[in-house]
Amino acid sequence: MATNESSTTLTPEAVVEQLRTLRLQIPEYTQLPPPDARVIRRAAHVDADFAHAAINTVGASPAVQSALTRTPQELRQESDEITRWTAVEDELRAMLKGVTSANLVRRHRHGLTVLQAYSISQQLVRHRDHAHLLPHVDGMKRMKKFGRRRAKAPSEPPVVPPQQQ
Repeated sequence: MATNESSTTLTPEAVVEQLRTLRLQIPEYTQLPPPDARVIRRAAHVDADFAHAAINTVGASPAVQSALTRTPQELRQESDEITRWTAVEDELRAMLKGVTSANLVRRHRHGLTVLQAYSISQQLVRHRDHAHLLPHVDGMKRMKKFGRRRAKAPSEPPVVPPQQQ
């Protein structure tokens, strides 16, 4: 596992603060409810070749350009901007994946350590010298969910048809 730790690392709170500040600077940043996103998704995913052909049509027809009140240059610039923001999207996905992986490693390290503490404590309480650990081991034993199987929920009793007389 390679880590990219520099001499100055950020606290989680500092990262959250920086992300919130950055979010305020992103043009048109928004959160869409799923129904609203579904409504606009189809038009938002038109084929790039189709979009280029449509932009060329706008440039070839003053009537189309007038109806849209947009120039081909504006549409090309918008297309370029979308491509550039897609790179941001990809980078943020990669960062999220990295943060998620780092948290998994942290959880694993922490979980392994507490399971080792439990195991060592179980061994130690076998000797009277460590009897003071008994309440702690008993408490951990009651709370331990690792490796314990859940009991099956009782199924509904079969429906027995009424007997005919």
